[in-house]
Amino acid sequence: MPNIRPISDLRNNANSISEFCHQTGEPVFITKNGTGDMVVMSIKAYERQQALIELYAKLAEAEEEIANGAEGKELSEVAKRLRNRVHGRV
Repeated sequence: MPNIRPISDLRNNANSISEFCHQTGEPVFITKNGTGDMVVMSIKAYERQQALIELYAKLAEAEEEIANGAEGKELSEVAKRLRNRVHGRV
């Protein structure tokens, strides 16, 4: 269930909102005059969300390339190259 709070809580209870966001990883929805206005979330949750958006964009791009005739590569070959990169840099 979403955590919804009035905008006055940002002024009066900012620390509790921050603690909630960090402990649960969930956003807090802020209302102004009874309607949705903002969303507050921890930096960690925001960065995770942005990483997922970036991943979905890359997957969509790859699917489009395949639909347009691009040839894929074998998973074993890609995994082997990634392992070589990681172990070569560590």
